Amino acid sequence: MARLDVTETFHHISFPGHIHTQDSLNYALHFQFRDRDTVIATYPKSGTTWMQEIVTLVKNRGDPQLSKTVPNWARAPWLEQHYSANVLEATQGHRIITTHLPYNLLASALQGSKAKVIYVARNPKDVAVSYYHFHKMAKFLPEPNSFDEFLDSFLEGSVSYGSWFDHVKGWTSQAGVLANVLYISYEEMWLTIVMLHHVRTWKGT
Repeated sequence: MARLDVTETFHHISFPGHIHTQDSLNYALHFQFRDRDTVIATYPKSGTTWMQEIVTLVKNRGDPQLSKTVPNWARAPWLEQHYSANVLEATQGHRIITTHLPYNLLASALQGSKAKVIYVARNPKDVAVSYYHFHKMAKFLPEPNSFDEFLDSFLEGSVSYGSWFDHVKGWTSQAGVLANVLYISYEEMWLTIVMLHHVRTWKGT
């Protein structure tokens, strides 16, 4: 499935056609979550892969074997991407599911579910810079011109996956409404790593 030059527009949001189809996006909206599912929800470039690794290690009691041998798209598949239906339906027990979809598109599917949701947010400055360089690298995303032009598109919400502002506001507005949701920032995750490093250094002295 190449479709490198295809853009899917779904509910007024652009998605790269290389990994999304209308069918796969509709599949996500009507997905049947299981009570044992863990959902990692993020806007792109906000610490998604990092959280996938953390949850994988927690699920496997710290054993890194799964992380080393199974790619993240197979052990923590993106709900809305074209390959996910086959992977998720074949997975038994505790599933790790990743999504870049805004809350309003998943609200109906999540209502009444006991699935645990982890929402990771990152400050928009770093997201915009990282996203710009990702566009320069990823062949399935439009090649950006100058950073200033890309930043204008980012602020307008006309980049793939839509507005960062709407995404963060949509998910965080559910604090106290949705059960089983953990909200954490990329910066909090980084600070935890720094603190652990200092504790280990201190203990070694």
